Amino acid sequence: MWPFLHTSLLLILLCSCFSSTASSSCRLQGRFDLNGMHKAGDVVLGGLFEIHFFSVFPDQSFTSEPQQPTCHGFDVIGFRQAQTMAYAVEEINRNTNLLRNVTLGYSLYDSCSKLGVGFRAALTLASGQEEQIILDETCAGSPPVLGIVGDSSSTRSIAISAVLGLYRVPTVSYFSTCSCLSNRQKFPSFFRTIPSDAFQVRAMIQILKHFDWTWAGLLVSDDDYGLHAAQSFQSDLSLSGEGCLAYLEVLPLGTDPAELRRIVDVMKKSTARVVIVFANEGHMIKLMKEVVRQKVTGLQWMASEAWTAAPVLQTPQLMPYLSGTLGIAIRRGEIPGLRKFLLQIHPSLHNHSNSYGNSMVNQFWEHTFLCRFAPPPAGWVESEGAICTGEEDLETVETEFLDLSNLRPEYNVYKAVYALAYALNDMLQCTPGRGPFSGNSCGSLQTMEPWQLVHYLEMVNFTTSFGDQVSFDENGDALPIYDIMNWLWLPDGQIKVQNVGEVKRSASKGEELTLDEDKIFWNFQPRKPPRSVCSESCPPGTRMVRKKGKPECCFDCIPCSEGKISNNTNSMECIICPEDFWSSPQRDQCVQKKTEFLSYHDPLGICLTATSLLGTLICAVVLGIFVYYRKTPIVRANNSELSFQLLLSLKLCFLCSLLFIGRPRLWTCQLRHAAFGISFVLCVSCILVKTMVVLAVFKASKPGGEASLKWFGVLQQRGTVLVLTSIQAAICTAWLLSSSPAPHKNTQYHNDKIVYECVVGSTVGFVVLLSYIGLLAILSFLIAFMARNLPDSFNEAKLITFSMLLFCAVWVAFVPAYISSPGKHADVVEVFAILASSFGLLVALFGPKCYIILLRPERNTKQVIMGRGVIKS
Repeated sequence: MWPFLHTSLLLILLCSCFSSTASSSCRLQGRFDLNGMHKAGDVVLGGLFEIHFFSVFPDQSFTSEPQQPTCHGFDVIGFRQAQTMAYAVEEINRNTNLLRNVTLGYSLYDSCSKLGVGFRAALTLASGQEEQIILDETCAGSPPVLGIVGDSSSTRSIAISAVLGLYRVPTVSYFSTCSCLSNRQKFPSFFRTIPSDAFQVRAMIQILKHFDWTWAGLLVSDDDYGLHAAQSFQSDLSLSGEGCLAYLEVLPLGTDPAELRRIVDVMKKSTARVVIVFANEGHMIKLMKEVVRQKVTGLQWMASEAWTAAPVLQTPQLMPYLSGTLGIAIRRGEIPGLRKFLLQIHPSLHNHSNSYGNSMVNQFWEHTFLCRFAPPPAGWVESEGAICTGEEDLETVETEFLDLSNLRPEYNVYKAVYALAYALNDMLQCTPGRGPFSGNSCGSLQTMEPWQLVHYLEMVNFTTSFGDQVSFDENGDALPIYDIMNWLWLPDGQIKVQNVGEVKRSASKGEELTLDEDKIFWNFQPRKPPRSVCSESCPPGTRMVRKKGKPECCFDCIPCSEGKISNNTNSMECIICPEDFWSSPQRDQCVQKKTEFLSYHDPLGICLTATSLLGTLICAVVLGIFVYYRKTPIVRANNSELSFQLLLSLKLCFLCSLLFIGRPRLWTCQLRHAAFGISFVLCVSCILVKTMVVLAVFKASKPGGEASLKWFGVLQQRGTVLVLTSIQAAICTAWLLSSSPAPHKNTQYHNDKIVYECVVGSTVGFVVLLSYIGLLAILSFLIAFMARNLPDSFNEAKLITFSMLLFCAVWVAFVPAYISSPGKHADVVEVFAILASSFGLLVALFGPKCYIILLRPERNTKQVIMGRGVIKS
């Protein structure tokens, strides 16, 4: 397997293969002379680091001699990361419990922040630098490097892993975060000790959710890192439903002032006050120049891990704009003994040379002490620099190389080296015959193949001296954890990037965000988090209606209609209240509907009750007067027994009106109309009989009319009243048995009220009841009208005529008024009709008699009643 990989990579690296009868071999046709640093060992680990910022990459072709790329701009941090790997290898070699009797070596190359250089460095590590490789018949042998730590760029890692993954060469990146690298189909041997951008994106969304920022702008770099981050951010933000993007802009790779002006103009015009940037510090420097030129302030910046801790942006010129920035940062760690190791670096200890004329350490030395090891070229002026002696002391200069207070990428490098070492150690601990490979075999140093180490890397699990657990999931991603950083601008002008929280994922709690808000510095007045929303939240009582052509975070708040409520903020729909409930004025809760009926507590109910009791009292008084004066002529002359029955029935009429007042119940609904119908029939029957008696007496007074009185004796009068009343009782009984009146909650009259009423049940029964009363009343009226011209001694017929005329007028007016009156007003109309007709009968029939009895007793004599007495005034 490995010689086949060796041969394939050499073909890519301009090598040619030939065979002989004895053996096969590959000869290196060309060499990439790269900037590197090496240490021999039984097993060699490769490393790719960004030691220089820029490179001039000559045109390369497969037909010309490869040319040396020129790198510029020494990166002290990149060099410290490379030295961290060297220190981790040295520490492992000193550890007696890890890789006993095995010495690790390393080959570290500078990628010069260029894809071409990094790719050639990776292929060089994979193929080796021997001039000729002899392939034996067993195809046995170990690869030039066991695994590669790197690269730092997602773009370079994609290119390198796509090729090396074909041969299962393990690469463990310490800074490549693109979520696309989690694709195991494309990158089967890629691992990383830094969380994927997928987790970083979710961490950003959690921060947005924590501060209720639902409206934000997103800026990304025009590379794999930025574009995949934008794709993940849009997808996850949409799925979470926690907000939306006001704009998405791609920062140009090169220098494009017009495009940067357009992007900053979009930022300035947008209402989004939160700006999220997935880009490296180079993109941010170009962007911030335009931001400063246009003086765009009042923005809350959120930084990805690529520029959260970038010192080049932490300047007094940029802090008025960038202070208060919240950023995602790689987990900080501590590496004991690293400072001592860095202080031991000395040019005399690293004398490996290449076409640069010096090593990485020499370049670092020249950059730190501003001197040169090489002889000065022609035209060199001595004042322009000094010659390096190699005796300079690192502790005498201020350099961020020795600032180990914020080890983040270095800590990931440290974990990556240890992950490879633990995987190799696990493989070497394998018991023959019980291994995980074909035939239960194990791997060995002599026959090791890269894919075997990939198997053990997938299962590696250890804890660093700092207490962090290191393992990889099924996609090669490490357990995700990030620090949340905040850029603090102190009053004295100092700039501090402080830790204000963390976001991590655990098996038990899932993704968890922890923030210490009291420590966060806000670049706003007052010192509080800004509001960044497209539309303010819709309060309870309203619902959200999305604005046409706008993202879903932009909406209008429409009040709920009557009978509907929303009791949550940002409700999408209003909820219909239950049948007996109605919406409150604020439309935020359902309240019990008001109930309406003719109550004893209503002013109208009190008046009607008082009137009913007054009528009852008057009937009782009149009855008392008639009982007291029962032997006087005027009482005896007008059929006293019928008068007493009439007064009792009027009493019942007054009292039955009380059944119409109060909350309707089954028994009151059934009793009210029956009592009303029977009481009034009793009353009208008495009047009818009284009228017929008056007419019979008149006829009996004429010659030959004595026979008519035998039909109107006392028993006949009682029987007539009883029969007429029994008919009404039968009607009421049939009505109650067939379709009884019942209480009903009516919601048709008012949406916000429940009108309690008694439904009549059978309309036919109610009509028959009223018709029977009307029939008797009309009959009484007609008979009384016929007797209206009788002599004065029998003039009670006139009173009956008037009373029945009044009675009929009231009930004729009652019918249309009752039909057109809803709810309790129908009860009011009926009670009013009962009281009006009762008072009409009481006053018309008994008023004149009480007047004579009480005020004109001289007229209460037999002579006057018979029309023969003379009344002297």
